[in-house]
Amino acid sequence: MSHNFNDDISTPEKFVVTLELVPGREILGGAIETIKKISKEAYDDGRITAVSITDNPGGNPALSPDAIGREILDYGMDVIVHFTCRDANRMGMESRALQLARMGMRNILALTGDYSGKGFGGRGTPVFDFDSVILTTMLSDLNRRLISSGSSEVFVTGCAVSPFKYTEAETWIQYRKLQRKIEAGASFAITQLGYDIDKFEELLRFNRDKEVKVPMLASLYLLNKGAATVMHSGKIPGVHVAKQLYERILADYAVPGEGPKRAIERTARLGAVLKGIGYNGIHIAGIHKNFDTVAAILDRMEEIGHNWEEYREEFREESNGRFYIYKEAAVEEVADGGRSEIKLKFGDEVHYLFLRTAHDLFFDKEASLAPMYRKISSAFEKKNASWMLKMFLEDPFKKLMLSCKSCGDCGIQHVGFLCPESGCPKHTRNGACGGSRDGYCEVNQDKLCVWVRAYYRMKRHNETEQLTASFVPPRSWELQDTSSWINFHLDRDHQKVAKAT
Repeated sequence: MSHNFNDDISTPEKFVVTLELVPGREILGGAIETIKKISKEAYDDGRITAVSITDNPGGNPALSPDAIGREILDYGMDVIVHFTCRDANRMGMESRALQLARMGMRNILALTGDYSGKGFGGRGTPVFDFDSVILTTMLSDLNRRLISSGSSEVFVTGCAVSPFKYTEAETWIQYRKLQRKIEAGASFAITQLGYDIDKFEELLRFNRDKEVKVPMLASLYLLNKGAATVMHSGKIPGVHVAKQLYERILADYAVPGEGPKRAIERTARLGAVLKGIGYNGIHIAGIHKNFDTVAAILDRMEEIGHNWEEYREEFREESNGRFYIYKEAAVEEVADGGRSEIKLKFGDEVHYLFLRTAHDLFFDKEASLAPMYRKISSAFEKKNASWMLKMFLEDPFKKLMLSCKSCGDCGIQHVGFLCPESGCPKHTRNGACGGSRDGYCEVNQDKLCVWVRAYYRMKRHNETEQLTASFVPPRSWELQDTSSWINFHLDRDHQKVAKAT
């Protein structure tokens, strides 16, 4: 009997188990055969609803999840395909989505994706034409078109959420972005990897408070010594392994034969606790050799499930210096010898107030002078003189103030009057990616995440509710190297789409 992920995830009383598999850089051989074998055994076991296949994890080339996923689907095991925005522009992403629909692969985990790694000849060009919110919106639109053309089956789109953030700004922005993803059409969510039970519970409580009702799957990982070392060092964006847990794992592996057994036990205990506190399922990763380990984890979860509360404290981490929404003593600092409290420079305050004032004066379509600005813009256009405005006034001003990239479709008002093109390597316009650490950018690790900066700039003026408050459409590439000022007043930029929706 074939498995059906959508049916299971839509059944409230069903505790869903999914299994993540990671293809490598080959099309034949032992690694591919292992993935197929694990998938077959997962199907035979009956407790796994679907396997998920990663999409160039770490930004490095690997076999497409679409190819191996189709083979697994033929066994009867349902598949969730990871779909990132890193490697293709909007045409490529829509083409791939149509291909997946044609192949009968309907379950998609929509992700912004890790930054580009190395391929043939070196680092690849990071595309990031969309972020995960826009990708989810595109898939929802494609669903409507497929249905209108007679298709009875549509995409089941999920998203990721990173609760393991320990600054106020990162926490707030991650949860707000989750809301945008769900509004865009995400029907389930999978957490990033972490081991802090207070953060797991924080996410559930936030969802209850905000009436977020989509099913939540919690990520588990069979954490061996090697993986723990890499994750604790911060080399995997968005993943959190605290110092105290890392030291316990090192101690486990110091005893011959003890490490692997303790890894299984730890994974099973966390799974039981997560089920007990109310997650709709678990997403198991870190399985690279055989299905027996997964079976052992699930067997152990069944054995200890009735006593899950006994294990809760094992996953409670030191909260000093970390931000938690629902803890009264939350402090805006960084633990484990990390960076000091995030404080913006005085210049950030001046920069924000100046640009906000300029925006209110010149770029508010409800302002009394808005019709005059539109007439002036039209006059520049009719005389083919907009290049003069751009070259002699707009470019010098915006390059000095914003390191402007001349996209012609300015989005600074969505990011605390910071540029999402020059300030964010992934060009995100709908909230931060999940890769930041202690408030600092995943890619440029010596710089604060542009969204973190935007949050603290706006917090001083009680304006954070405006940040990621609504969907921001993708930039219009046809406006590159044109005047964003004129494009704004003549309704050419992305805001015409936002206004229409």
